[in-house]
Amino acid sequence: MQIPPFKLERYFARYEFEAPYLLCSSDCESMTVQELLQYEPEAASALQQLWLGYTESAGNPQLRQEITRLYETIAPEEILVHTGAEEAIFTFMNAALQPGDHIIVHWPCYQSLEEVAISLGCAVTRWETREEEGWELNLDFLRQSIRANTRAVVVNCPHNPTGYQMSQDKQSQLIEIVRENNLWLFSDEVYRYLEYREEDRLPAAADLYEKAVSLGVMSKTFGLPGLRIGWIASHDREIYRRMADFKDYTTICNSAPSEILATIALRHFEEIAERNRRITTANLQLLNQFFATYSESFNWQPPKAGAIAFPSLRLNRSIEDFCRDLVEKKGVLLLPGNLFDYSNKNFRLGFGRRNMAQGLQRLEEFIRENL
Repeated sequence: MQIPPFKLERYFARYEFEAPYLLCSSDCESMTVQELLQYEPEAASALQQLWLGYTESAGNPQLRQEITRLYETIAPEEILVHTGAEEAIFTFMNAALQPGDHIIVHWPCYQSLEEVAISLGCAVTRWETREEEGWELNLDFLRQSIRANTRAVVVNCPHNPTGYQMSQDKQSQLIEIVRENNLWLFSDEVYRYLEYREEDRLPAAADLYEKAVSLGVMSKTFGLPGLRIGWIASHDREIYRRMADFKDYTTICNSAPSEILATIALRHFEEIAERNRRITTANLQLLNQFFATYSESFNWQPPKAGAIAFPSLRLNRSIEDFCRDLVEKKGVLLLPGNLFDYSNKNFRLGFGRRNMAQGLQRLEEFIRENL
């Protein structure tokens, strides 16, 4: 397999652990092992006595049982645990696609959602969304883009990097389209439960469509990326089997301590998700005030859900230069839109962490001093 560098991850590798203010992180506020164990103090002893042998390749049964609480119709045997969401994306693409197949991908997107398919010799149509249209998905474009060799549609809601959230009516129409054409629907739902209003939460695609594959992870809404635990949920036994078979060539099984800690977190997912919703909604108010003040310098589309947004620069300079100067002069890291192969004006902004206000203050200092 020949695959190009993952531009976003290479950018993070350069700056993430040097820049003091990460104003672009996609995850929410994390916690220590000690803080997590405070939800279940008695679990500390069990963790210390954990046998560090191989684990079940599909995932710890208790973990899979807890994951099903996030769904309405999914059973534990329909959950396949992975090492983070990235492995699950890689596994799905390799299990579902053959050279010459075609997929349609919600765009802009996390690079692997299209790049892995391209590396397999597949054709990819970008289902492009635009800032001036509120990042809205156009279902007519989807209908017109389906070919005889189309195998899957890839969507991501709440969306990375824009914060877009489709309506339930649009989701229903989308499922009608993929069902009529017998396509897989790969639904990246890593920000589910981070909607600002409960009524905006979409049902999991796996609960609605027999050929849907819903992607979840501990990293985003739950703020626990260090656990490296992700999963897929699907009623489709064939794609489940193919993915399980392929996973034997990647990680085989998952980290035993991570699975136990993830199980604890999921037993308290309502509390943890609510904690991070409070942080993101408070930070979003600060961002709305900031962009109202600097409306001549930025275009701002408030996100509908999640912990990220994708504003754009109105000034006569490239976003790459802007972001480089900002991190070098103020230690504030933003992600330029070219890392999503999108534009030289947009940038990803993350607001799921408690220290966002400090980073925003440094950004404001930079604007006053340089613009």
